[in-house]
Order: sequence, then C-alpha cells, then structure tokens
Amino acid sequence: MADQETVLYSPFFGVMGAASAMVFSALGAAYGTAKSGVGIAAMSVMRPELIMKCIIPVVMAGIIAIYGLVVAVLIAGKLEVPSNYSLYEGFVHLGAGLSVGLSGLAAGFAIGIVGDAGVRGTAQQPRLFVGMILILIFAEIL
Repeated sequence: MADQETVLYSPFFGVMGAASAMVFSALGAAYGTAKSGVGIAAMSVMRPELIMKCIIPVVMAGIIAIYGLVVAVLIAGKLEVPSNYSLYEGFVHLGAGLSVGLSGLAAGFAIGIVGDAGVRGTAQQPRLFVGMILILIFAEIL
C-alpha cells in the first residue's frame, strides 16, 4: 500500500467534515439562541429595561455558528480532485469537522441553558449578571 492512498471517494469524507462543522455548529447556535430568547421573553415581562443588557447570551450563541463556518471554509479550501486528495486527508478533515461541529453543538446547549436561567435570575437579582457572563464565557470555551 502506498503512503498516501488516493481513491475516487476520498473527497467525500472532506466534504462531510465541512458539512458536519457547519451543520452541528449551526444546530448548537440555534438551540442556544432559542433557549436564551425564551428566557429574555419571560424576563422582559417583569423588567423590560434589562432586555438589551441580557441579549448577550443570544449573541454568544450566534458566535458558535461562525466558528463552524470558519472551519468549514478552511476544509473546503483544502479540497481537491480525487487524484490529488488522499484518503488520509479526507479522514483528517472529517475528524476536524466533526470535532468542531459536535463541540459547537454542546457549547450551544450549554449557552442556551445558562442564558435562559441567567437572564431570569438577573431579572430578580441584578448582581447575578457578572456571574452569568463568566459562566457563559466558560460555556463558549467548551
């Protein structure tokens, strides 16, 4: 077997890596945005003046999709015709896309849950805001 085996279907794995990075990151961002948005809607009934201050979880959830987009573009930029694209490269790109995408999905879930509970808590006790932001930062680093 050669060092770099090239087969006709090797770019498929690279494309699936790029798609996985984008799809799973976007799913996480959508969940985080929706869950945080529900918390903001519930909180705004009691304290409408805090809406703009508590929009931070929604923005942070949206950034997760941008991470996936960046990785998908990087992977897509490395794709080539099957004769120049090894099976190894395809698997590496698939692994990279899956790791970024699934991490984005988990981070979106974490941001959504923390954002929902955090903005509701901030409406009742404004001193919770800084703690919520710190937890959101750690959730996004996830």
